[in-house]
Amino acid sequence: MATSTASKKKTTTSATPNKETLKKAFELMSTAKALTELYEENKAITAKYVHATSRGHEAVQLALGMQLKPQDFVAPYYRDDSILLGMGITPFELMLQVLAKRSDIFSGGRTYYSHPSLNREDMPKIPHQSSATGMQAIPTTGVAMGVQYKELQGIDKDLEDKPVVVCSLGDASCTEGEVSEALQMAVLKQLPIIYFVQDNNWDISASADEIRAQDMTKFAQGFNGLEVRTIDGANFIESYECLNEVIDLVRKERRPVLVHAKVPLLNHHTSGVRMEWYRDDLEEAKSRDPFPVLKNQMLDAGFSEADLEAIENEAKVLVAADYEKALAEEDPKPEDLTDYIFAPTPITEEKGERAPAGKEATVMVDSALFAIRELMEEHPECLLYGQDVGKRLGGVFREAATLAQKFGDSRVFNTPIQEAFIIGSTVGMSAVGLKPIVEVQFADYIWPGLNQLFTEVSRSYYLSNGKWPVSMILRVPIGAYGSGGPYHSSSVESVVTNIRGVKVAYPSTGADLKGLMKAAYYDPNPVVMFEHKGLYWSKIKGTEGAKTIEPDADYVIPFGKARTVLTADDEFVKSGESVAVITYGRGVYWSLEAEKQYKGQVEIIDLRTLNPIDEEAMYMAAKKHSKVIIVTEESVECSFSLGLVARIQKNCFEYLDAPVEIVGSIDTPAIPLNSTLEATLLPNGEKVAQKISEILAY
Repeated sequence: MATSTASKKKTTTSATPNKETLKKAFELMSTAKALTELYEENKAITAKYVHATSRGHEAVQLALGMQLKPQDFVAPYYRDDSILLGMGITPFELMLQVLAKRSDIFSGGRTYYSHPSLNREDMPKIPHQSSATGMQAIPTTGVAMGVQYKELQGIDKDLEDKPVVVCSLGDASCTEGEVSEALQMAVLKQLPIIYFVQDNNWDISASADEIRAQDMTKFAQGFNGLEVRTIDGANFIESYECLNEVIDLVRKERRPVLVHAKVPLLNHHTSGVRMEWYRDDLEEAKSRDPFPVLKNQMLDAGFSEADLEAIENEAKVLVAADYEKALAEEDPKPEDLTDYIFAPTPITEEKGERAPAGKEATVMVDSALFAIRELMEEHPECLLYGQDVGKRLGGVFREAATLAQKFGDSRVFNTPIQEAFIIGSTVGMSAVGLKPIVEVQFADYIWPGLNQLFTEVSRSYYLSNGKWPVSMILRVPIGAYGSGGPYHSSSVESVVTNIRGVKVAYPSTGADLKGLMKAAYYDPNPVVMFEHKGLYWSKIKGTEGAKTIEPDADYVIPFGKARTVLTADDEFVKSGESVAVITYGRGVYWSLEAEKQYKGQVEIIDLRTLNPIDEEAMYMAAKKHSKVIIVTEESVECSFSLGLVARIQKNCFEYLDAPVEIVGSIDTPAIPLNSTLEATLLPNGEKVAQKISEILAY
């Protein structure tokens, strides 16, 4: 019997499944059971790639999958093949993924079984699903936030049945902090989402009494505004009725509900972690098998034993035939490997006017502000959120000042202190067609969100085989400035540039920041925008060049195109007395300061973007001058800059007259607060000049 812990009075009634629905459910449950049995019988082949099945969970999964509509969104996890069957996915299509075939409809053979990505017109939508348990809670809650935003802005489709969002979770995964971040935002915003929690009392080999103080029905009570239902997930009729009521409630009342289903696990954790190795509850679990429960419900509904036997046999025949057909499908080809790393961008050349006549120079922070204001004026799908960006403050650097006043609290809003949600929610927002711009307050605080950036954001386009690119901008104020100390001064580009599938910009002027911000918005891929705090207002002596005339509204800069800040005189180039300095961010200004001691001998290249990078500009400079220095604010060891050195020395070795050198910060675990220590740690013009002297004398 379903029980409810409700924060609001129930206003809907449930529908009992009719005879036709019961027959369909039994056909699909027989199919799910046959799939598990076939995989086990053929484990020498099917276990080549790790997989898990829904055996024991089928009843509640089918009750959900059968009731979802094409406008809905769902995030199944790795044990949810019965949800997929309930939605209309065929055994053949599932097997293409278990065998990692090229025609795998979800990922083209790139990811595991029951890790679906689906964007079919006639089925519920499934954005990219990762393997990291619990991580799907944030992107899926982002979907619900996006659905709500479109409704509030009046830019959604005018559907009689509003979309419902479903996030499937195992109860053991709910101990992840990111699940709590998702629940916090769902109740804060009252989002139209169902958290579908399946509880089989296990994680892998650890049982519930070892890993949790309470199940999700108790834990969820701490989230005010979240209605909780508990059901026997092994009982199809009970599950169907409860989910029918909950789906209808969320469609109409647009608020979050958590459904907690108790289920037995009747198969291995995965094909690689077998149940007989550690399970001591198998007999008890088998006593709660949903298959005989549904069988008895079918008999009560008037079906005969012969009817049921015929359905079971048909399912086995179908599964066996689909397996043979799937085996014959071709494997991915080597040339498929690098497809769908980045979605094509429309911004391929510099356009617009960089320095319109009659304008005064603008500080860098305002160039970003004006870019976002223009984007929001033109595009209702553009929104901005993060910590303290709302109308009271407009960002701790005033980088979002006046935007909330102009566009309203639904388009520019504060979030709780939860970087993982800020970053990961953009996956869901992008999936519903929005263009989120979000902010992490300081680069030092990107770490709690790094899991989402790496696991969800960066891999969506590649692992969904091109179905779900994530279009978002993550603004990250970065760098040491004004004794910010160990937790407000860090440089993190070496970590972020190692995340494949994310573009990275690091401009050094206001004009470049505006042009790259616009390009990032129109780019269908995720972009991290590093914005140096010390360049925001050009208050540091020598950084006045960051303050530029504001480009016009059409100005864009393609990613992967460096800027030549300064050229060397031909006479020094011809005589071998010149050097190329390749840098970015504040490094541009240390290099300009150093160049004053070597007038005409230094060419300065500002990379502007770190991924993609302008290799052509780097190599041309190296070949032209034969001496190269990299200037960075990061420390040198195990760094992005060392990667640049390796590229240049590999591709320009015959042209070099000296080793490629790096000027960077002194290696320490953190940046000290004291201003003397901070200045000692950081590069400066004199340190760059000293390195220029050394390399010219080589």
